[in-house]
Amino acid sequence: MKKTSKELMARASILLTEIKSLAQSPFTIMEVCGTHTVAIAKNALRELLPSTVRLVSGPGCPVCVTASGDIDRYLYLAAQKNVLTATFGDMIRVPGTEKNLQELRAEGADIRVVYSTQDALELARQNPNKEVVFLGIGFETTVPTVAVSLEIAKREGIKNYSVLSMHKVVPPVLKLLAEDNELVVDAFLDPGHVCSIIGIEPIKFMAQDYGKPGVVTGFEALDILEGIVMLLRQRAEGRSDIEIQYHRVAKPEGNPQAKMFIERVFEPVDAYWRGIGLIRQSGLGIREEYRLWDAVQKFSLPVFDSRETPGCRCGDVLRGIIYPTQCPLFGKHCTPMKPVGPCMVSTEGSCAAYHRYAQRSVD
Repeated sequence: MKKTSKELMARASILLTEIKSLAQSPFTIMEVCGTHTVAIAKNALRELLPSTVRLVSGPGCPVCVTASGDIDRYLYLAAQKNVLTATFGDMIRVPGTEKNLQELRAEGADIRVVYSTQDALELARQNPNKEVVFLGIGFETTVPTVAVSLEIAKREGIKNYSVLSMHKVVPPVLKLLAEDNELVVDAFLDPGHVCSIIGIEPIKFMAQDYGKPGVVTGFEALDILEGIVMLLRQRAEGRSDIEIQYHRVAKPEGNPQAKMFIERVFEPVDAYWRGIGLIRQSGLGIREEYRLWDAVQKFSLPVFDSRETPGCRCGDVLRGIIYPTQCPLFGKHCTPMKPVGPCMVSTEGSCAAYHRYAQRSVD
């Protein structure tokens, strides 16, 4: 039964009271997922929390962590004759070194916004004389659907469909964050959607090896407040565990069928993350059995050694080193209408969330 606004407010009040009671000393939490960042900003949760509880954003926006070289690579591909680029909408205005997809489309490139990989497959069926390339950007949450599209393409012999895989996985970047001497974080709000796929086993090392507790958390305001309470309880009890708050979706074992599809079609590869650099085995490449549908192989794509935009501190925002408002470009030279970096473009970007919901400056 859906709860009334009064009941929700009462529950929020109880959770905030417990947070204030438990947070007698400083406690810094990183929300890993970009959707958490947006929910926190939208509901002004930072303003409701006691000053002892500090929330910092992490590298959980897949568009934002896509390296500049990968962006220039797909822009190069999208500009090729006879290529139809299928992409999710939040990629359209991500700036490359010189242009973005929106500008390429204005110049005549065939670029279509799709809502699923099935839409991209249908474009391939409807346009047999064009090479349809789906831009695969995302974490473990979206990878199974891409894997299924490749299986279907192979089974049906749809040879004018391919995927440019820029997918990334979460556990390796969590390890890097745990070992980052510049980052002072006590605990993590772990991504509910990712963990609904992979479960909690792949991230248990954070608590066991590094003493960094985590709670797999949902995306409503009450979910996040409850996740914070659970983390503070762990500290009060002297524990360091990976727990699940998001029980209605995430299970300890994850989704076995989704994991099976990922493992069948993709294999771990080294990948570059914007502002972070190379992280071993943090990306997903398409296996040899599906090489005919791998855009990198099909088009012999070059590697771009692109530089970050001068002054843009997207990387430091993604590592939780600074707040978006501490970037010198924020709200001045970099706005949602004229973004400099992807953190201001994506709907899950920290900078876009701070700008849209008028977060106060935090120094």
